[in-house]
Amino acid sequence: MRGERPHQIVDGGASTFTTVPKPPAWLSKDAKAEWKRVAPILVNERKVLTVADLVCFQNYCLAAGEVAEASRIIAAEGLTIGGKKHPAVTIRKDAMNQARLLANELGLTPVSRSRAPMREAADDGLSDALGL
Repeated sequence: MRGERPHQIVDGGASTFTTVPKPPAWLSKDAKAEWKRVAPILVNERKVLTVADLVCFQNYCLAAGEVAEASRIIAAEGLTIGGKKHPAVTIRKDAMNQARLLANELGLTPVSRSRAPMREAADDGLSDALGL
C-alpha cells in the first residue's frame, strides 16, 4: 500500500487552527465539555488541529459525551434491567471503543504520542531507503 502512514504525519501545515474553534451547537453538554478540555491542548500546545481533522475531533467529542451519558444512566439504573444487561452498557462500550480509536488518530493517547514524527523519519534517510 502506498502513501504516508497516518502515525508519521506531524502537522497540517497552513490549515492548522491558530485559535480554539467553538464547539458545534449540536454537541451534547458532555461532548462540549470534552471539546473545551481537549481543543486547547491540540491547538495551543501541540498546534496540530487542522480543518481536515475537525470532523474526527467532533466525533471524538461526541463519543466521549456518549460515554459520560451512558455512565450516568448505568450509575442511576444499574448494570441490569429485568435480569438482562442494560442497553446503556453496550452503548458505553461502543462509545468507549470509538473514543479510543479517534483519540489515537488525534494523538491523544500515550502510544500515538510516542511514535516518531514524519520529519524525524525523513531526516534520517530511513524513509527513502525503505521507499516510504
